[in-house]
Amino acid sequence: MNFVIPTIPDATRAQHASKGWPLALAGSVLLLVSGLLSWSYDPSILGDISIAFWPATFQLFAMILGVIGIVLALMHQGPLSKLGNWFDAALGLRALGTASLLVILFGLFAISYQAGGLININPGGWVALLGAILLLVGGRFVPQRTLHSFAKAKANSTLEIVVIVVLMALVLFGLAYVLGQDDPWVFVGFLIMAGGAAMALARAGFFTWLSHISQRHRHVLTLAAFAVAFLFPFTQDGSDANMSIATQVLIFAATAIGLNIVVGLAGLLDLGYIAFLGSGAYVAAMMSNAASATIGWKPPFVVVMLIGACVAATLGLIIGSPTLRVSGDYLAIVTLAFGEIFRLSMFNLDGNNGPDLTNGPNGIPGIPDLNLFGFDFGKPHEIAGFTLGRFSNYYFVLLLLIGFIILVFTRLNNSRIGRGWVAIREDERAAEAMGVNTFALKLLGFAVGAFLAGLAGTIKAHQDTASSPDQYIFLESAFLLSAVVLGGMGTVAGVLVGATILKLLPEKLRFFSEYRLLLFGLLLVVMMRVRPEGLIASKRRQLEFHEDDEALASEIQQDHLVEKAAEAAR
Repeated sequence: MNFVIPTIPDATRAQHASKGWPLALAGSVLLLVSGLLSWSYDPSILGDISIAFWPATFQLFAMILGVIGIVLALMHQGPLSKLGNWFDAALGLRALGTASLLVILFGLFAISYQAGGLININPGGWVALLGAILLLVGGRFVPQRTLHSFAKAKANSTLEIVVIVVLMALVLFGLAYVLGQDDPWVFVGFLIMAGGAAMALARAGFFTWLSHISQRHRHVLTLAAFAVAFLFPFTQDGSDANMSIATQVLIFAATAIGLNIVVGLAGLLDLGYIAFLGSGAYVAAMMSNAASATIGWKPPFVVVMLIGACVAATLGLIIGSPTLRVSGDYLAIVTLAFGEIFRLSMFNLDGNNGPDLTNGPNGIPGIPDLNLFGFDFGKPHEIAGFTLGRFSNYYFVLLLLIGFIILVFTRLNNSRIGRGWVAIREDERAAEAMGVNTFALKLLGFAVGAFLAGLAGTIKAHQDTASSPDQYIFLESAFLLSAVVLGGMGTVAGVLVGATILKLLPEKLRFFSEYRLLLFGLLLVVMMRVRPEGLIASKRRQLEFHEDDEALASEIQQDHLVEKAAEAAR
């Protein structure tokens, strides 16, 4: 039995269409005004929202939602109505109304829970609630308009570049803000607000337009993204706590991009991929200057990185050669077994049950920090008046590594090899019938993905200062696969977003104690139900999940023609 969300009949919406726009605009204005009012008597709640005309946390969240609502309302009818021919302001207002109500209700619940009752909510909170309700009701009655296709849009190039730069600056500010929040209520509220605002903008078509201008200014977007990533440590005021999370995110993302080759491009389900990361880490640990290191040869770290990556690639070839002749569930079971075999092997290589290489369950602790060309990664450094701690030093190296990995991924994806992988994923038998060497390409995918994971593992060993078997359990492989699926298989940006969410949320949701993984799992279930193609999906994958969407198919075809015309012009 399917559950159908009730919608307003078209006849009812047409009858009350004249009331929708004023209600939505009034609700947005009330949200904006509520941010200037006091929400609580207690200054210790939610970052002091008791002060009027000095907005903080939830007051700012309400103001941001109000501004977006005003812009969407004026795009539908008002000074910005020309933009309404391109953006679906009606759908955006409907999504924004739902998101605003969720944010405000969560904020009021947080105040009443911490202060001991609804009586402690000041007028600002009630004004925000009224505004959210008006926006929700008004948005439901705003009629949709016939829109132009973004594929035919021609905008000012300078304006498009400015939009990209401003958006990247907002991403930098948002990351710095969310990592700096110690109050769990504020953190969750920010996530709801950011997710709701993003959903409203997506429904309005903003991200569709953004994807078009990103295609036209791909190099500008790439440069701006790396500039944001480079400047991020300078926003943390020398905080090692936040930078530790950031380095874990980069290691996780670099490994997930390698897995994206196997899963996202070639369509091979690998449930033991964490073993390749672990093999690189153990090679670096055994060749380090740690007192418990078991190999006497101490080559330069660049050589260690290549050795660790090649060892991981060799393991990929060893496991791939006999097993890639099976597929589906059988391949998943074999790769799962390989991940467990690796972990158990690290337990047994202790000198008693096997060669003395890994010190068994004790692992290899006390791995010293890197020292490249006289630069000690373990010491803080002053740059332009900013203090960069130990984790910031590793962050920059990992940033270079992930840049290299992204380059490898994109080059392979756009090559004949990448097209062969996609053909195998779509229909292996058809690809083989067309002359594609499916076994060799699948084996190459395993080897390249393992090579990239091994590179990340060598840096991880020094950043963690230890390497032990307990770090490479099946749950880590499951998280890597979740990052690829959640973000969007076959895309770089999607995997980066997925890896960030999967590493950041568990760290910031520790106040939920043992329930955090349960909440996290529920979030993934909802995400797979609402957007199964992933947060940032490729057009091909998106169409696979929405085969009946003729408008989407037409848009993808137009995008393809525009891209071919742009390539021909270049």
